[in-house]
Amino acid sequence: MLEPSPDDVSTLLIRWSDGDRAALDQLMPLVYSELHLLAAAYLRRERPGHSLQSTGIVHEAFLKLVDQRHVRWQDRAHF
Repeated sequence: MLEPSPDDVSTLLIRWSDGDRAALDQLMPLVYSELHLLAAAYLRRERPGHSLQSTGIVHEAFLKLVDQRHVRWQDRAHF
């Protein structure tokens, strides 16, 4: 599977910021695996026996991201 280019992600972020909900539907599969990897890396540094799971963290982050009403995403790095 090809990695999406930063330009692809940036374009979708801008479209989403402009109110295009379909852009969000296209964006999430592109960034989900990356968010999951970041969460897993973070959790490897947590104390043994913690109850957090990377999937739960990603889903919580997703809910917070889609609830953003006044963010004008500029590019992938800003996101």
